[in-house]
Amino acid sequence: MELSDSFDLFNALESLNLLENSQPLWWPQHGTFEVVVGAILTQNTQWARVTVSLANLTENGLLTLEALSQCDPETLMDLIRPSGLVKAKAQNIIRLCKAILEDFGSFEEFALTVSREWLLDQKGIGPETADSILCYACMRDTMVVDSYTARLLKAFGYEFESYGDLQEWCERGIREHCDDETLQQTFAHFHGMIVEYVKNNSKAKLVNILPILGK
Repeated sequence: MELSDSFDLFNALESLNLLENSQPLWWPQHGTFEVVVGAILTQNTQWARVTVSLANLTENGLLTLEALSQCDPETLMDLIRPSGLVKAKAQNIIRLCKAILEDFGSFEEFALTVSREWLLDQKGIGPETADSILCYACMRDTMVVDSYTARLLKAFGYEFESYGDLQEWCERGIREHCDDETLQQTFAHFHGMIVEYVKNNSKAKLVNILPILGK
């Protein structure tokens, strides 16, 4: 029983119904500006803490592109405090919102036309955050990979030198077996299933999926 490619892994994870209690595309409020903010807030923290920060912003009428672009940094820092690293995250959110308005005019235009290169040029936006925004906010066919992905594949003997190599391996098998119309949804589900599976299994139990792969 071996892990032949990413599509093999996708099917094994899908058989476990890992996302049955999740949002349709796993990330809450997918396709909205909220995902952009959440993708920054979730850096180096737990999602439960991010939800508190997002609720604080909503309650104060600040969870919009325009409001955050004009937000006082100290006010924003206080509201997102549950997510940690508040100074850097507040500065990066405000700076990104200003850049989106300046270069795209609206979230809708941003979602339609932004490139990965543009996102990576923004301070505080690395590959994982950029791909999270592209996949879950802009609804692009982009696979997000992270430490959970690397941990799971390492359990099967796969190690990668870079984020790009890991992403390429995960995307290749899916692209070979799925048509273009389903890629975005498949990538969104794949990432979500990996996160849920690894979060709920110890290192020793990650390979418990092997019998499923052998079917």
